[in-house]
Amino acid sequence: MSKLYKREAYLNKIRGFYNDTMIKVITGIRRCGKSYLLKTIIEELKENGVQDKDIIYIELDKKAYKNIKTPEELEKAIEELVVDNDFKYLFIDEVQNVKGFETIVNAYREEGNYSIFLTGSNSYLLSGELITKLTGRHIEFEMLPLNFYEYVDMKRFMNKEINSNIYHEFEEFIRFGGFPGAMYYDNYEDKLLYTKNVIEQIFDKDIKKYKKIKNKKLFEIIKKFVVNNFGSVISITSIYDYLTKDQKIIIDRRTIKKYIEVLENAKIIYPCEVFDIKSKKVLDGNKKYYLADLSIYYALNTDNRINYGPVLENVLFSYLKSKNYSLSVGKIGKLECDFIARRGVDEYFYIQVTKNMDDKKTEEREYKPFFEIKELYPRYLFVADFIFQKNIDGIKNVNIIDFIYNNEDLM
Repeated sequence: MSKLYKREAYLNKIRGFYNDTMIKVITGIRRCGKSYLLKTIIEELKENGVQDKDIIYIELDKKAYKNIKTPEELEKAIEELVVDNDFKYLFIDEVQNVKGFETIVNAYREEGNYSIFLTGSNSYLLSGELITKLTGRHIEFEMLPLNFYEYVDMKRFMNKEINSNIYHEFEEFIRFGGFPGAMYYDNYEDKLLYTKNVIEQIFDKDIKKYKKIKNKKLFEIIKKFVVNNFGSVISITSIYDYLTKDQKIIIDRRTIKKYIEVLENAKIIYPCEVFDIKSKKVLDGNKKYYLADLSIYYALNTDNRINYGPVLENVLFSYLKSKNYSLSVGKIGKLECDFIARRGVDEYFYIQVTKNMDDKKTEEREYKPFFEIKELYPRYLFVADFIFQKNIDGIKNVNIIDFIYNNEDLM
């Protein structure tokens, strides 16, 4: 096996569970790198002295295993690779291809002699339904496509040319996206074609197969509306008004809700709830949605201009999510704080994001929510321009491109 690029952000989360019998489930949008993560874990196990005979790797999408469809056939394939009673590391890639896989996986877990790793593109099987179908102990690790730090780091790993101007490299990252497979193409059109193919596979293999979409044309309209409005506060009602008033489409609100959940479950979009800072409550109805990868927007649209407001928010949202932060939109009166970031017991941050601070109006808009917030948690203002003053009234002014490029963390 040739050397693989290591996604350290995710390996660091999983390493403590390598020898644990808890079932490790790796989920995420199709083609975000789940299969390669399994391979890098296997690579690390071998480097740490685990013998080949103790590693069982079943790729259910590959030719050798593609005909395995039942739990009994899966069990037979596993047993054929077990040569003794030593502790085993069992890896099953695309496990959702086997209907009823849970019974066999549970059986091996209960033996207490297996460390089990599963991946699957279909989130209906591997998130919500997992709770009831996999009895006992399991833990989910969610993956995203490459963030900007990983994007540059993987290019370096692949000996690809990196622009000496990191800001130009950042613009390319926004348009090209972070799907690892797209890194093997140098032409922009080829990269977008790859992403379009990924989106088509998500619909054909993840959505259509496991969740019935009665009206595909309507689903496509809703998908495009949500994707095109990433980073904006929207609601079921605002989508309903757009469809009924602007598009003259008769539709039920429940159908809209169902189709939004389909997009969420396919990991195309991620919800970001609105949190009222004064009342300390989540505000029902309104949410922002961010894309798993910005190339999804560019693959579905002919306009390749960069709208830096939502784009920078999306970049930071994905980056902080990969670092285990929970994120929400802060609301204080009529003002909005772009993000509230939480992690662990006592890590809590207020965040604003803007392209630049080149006029007084923008400066007042970005700082005003901070001054209205009474709690003394750290405050960050992320900008894409050069920073002249790093600290104003206790607010940390940070260049977002440098912050992610250097793989930094909130402090």
